[in-house]
Amino acid sequence: MNFHQLHIFYTVAEKGSFSAAAQALHMTQPAVTMQIQSLEDYFGTKLIHRSTKKIELSEAGQALLPYALRSMELFRETDEAVATYTDRLQGRLLIGASLTIGEYVLPGLLGPFGKKYPDISIVMNVMNTTQIVEGIMKNQLNFGMIEAPLSHPDLIVEPGMHDELKLIVPAQHPLVLRQEVKLEDILEYPFIVREKGSGTRQVMEDAMKEKGIEPSSLNTVMELGSTGAIKSAVEAGVGITIISPYSVKHEVALGLVKVLDLKDITFSREFYEVYSKSSMLPISAVTFLNYLKKYAQDLDVIGRVGQSTS
Repeated sequence: MNFHQLHIFYTVAEKGSFSAAAQALHMTQPAVTMQIQSLEDYFGTKLIHRSTKKIELSEAGQALLPYALRSMELFRETDEAVATYTDRLQGRLLIGASLTIGEYVLPGLLGPFGKKYPDISIVMNVMNTTQIVEGIMKNQLNFGMIEAPLSHPDLIVEPGMHDELKLIVPAQHPLVLRQEVKLEDILEYPFIVREKGSGTRQVMEDAMKEKGIEPSSLNTVMELGSTGAIKSAVEAGVGITIISPYSVKHEVALGLVKVLDLKDITFSREFYEVYSKSSMLPISAVTFLNYLKKYAQDLDVIGRVGQSTS
């Protein structure tokens, strides 16, 4: 018995067929069948009952399944533990990222990571959540980064980075001169929002409702379908907005907009890592996710220090 056989067994059980497992594992169906037979020979009992339409685990197979899952989890933990000390990694890393993460968060992190691990080739595609899930299920992506939680029986979804939306105003806006800005202060100014269904808009509206303020009380003058369009409108003085500060780093550096804290409300959310339960992450992917976690921890420490000194 070896880990590879347990991985194949778990994948067959999860996918519900030898053909689907073979596709997920990039193996031929006869090779998958042979490995399952070897595992059954090792235990001396049937693990999977086969029929023309479906597979069904035997009692022994049902007993083995949680141990196969635990072996995969231990393998991931082993990769995580060793990846920290490994600089000479190679391979191709395929990442799917949703809009804000792919356009504004990850690009600034890929450069330092690439310098540390120059032999890892990274391909990142900006996609919506549905496309990311499809890419992972078809083994076209190693993992994805999305902006909202997701429930899927074949995927592991866990928080990877923290984000807090902020008030973004033109550099010469009257609110810049105030000692503190409260939520009620922004209601009198023209406001720009993302389109309905946007994760950014949902976070903003949910937080407002928790404070007893209806989003309809905003003086909404424009509804736009992209963060880039909203930034351009704010720069032009059309209105103010609430979006991720990650997306305006360049504009802040150029003195075009200001990022302001609201005294009485926060708009917090998580960015989530998504990857397959049955397909093992390559060590390059584990290393990159650990890199993101370390970056997020450093940001959290900086934020706490800033709060304690303000």
